[in-house]
Amino acid sequence: MAAARGVLYVHSAQPALCPHIEWAVAGVLGVPVDLSWTPQPAAPGTVRAQAEWEGPAGVAARITSSLMGWQRIRFEITEDASPGVDGCRHAYTPTLGAFTAVVGANGDFMIPEDRIRNVMLMAAQGRAVLEDELDRLLGKQWDEELESFRYAGEGAPVRWLHAAV
Repeated sequence: MAAARGVLYVHSAQPALCPHIEWAVAGVLGVPVDLSWTPQPAAPGTVRAQAEWEGPAGVAARITSSLMGWQRIRFEITEDASPGVDGCRHAYTPTLGAFTAVVGANGDFMIPEDRIRNVMLMAAQGRAVLEDELDRLLGKQWDEELESFRYAGEGAPVRWLHAAV
């Protein structure tokens, strides 16, 4: 399996969830995980952490699956494109749920043409507004909700996590 790397951003979580988040990520990576948690100014009473990771392709999706069932967490995880494998970005918020996008080697989202054709058809039939549907495909709502949490984390320390091989 191709080696991959990316970044996990836990934008906000209740402090009581921190060990559970670390255990969930460790369960996917196969190594102990100890994140550096700092207060999240955008949501008083919560904490944030981020870590770069390395492991087999598909780790980002597996970490997302292990975390998204918890309602009191906001996170994003990226997986850079690697030889023969597209990258991805996953985002989760309690209000919006999960968002996933395929990311090309140049960093752009890659939206399948059938999804674009579908939103064009819906717009032509008056069942949707094209701009709104394209925003949905690009994850605009998730970006808007997470933006204040991202800025609150600027300058925060980054830790490396390596999967067991």
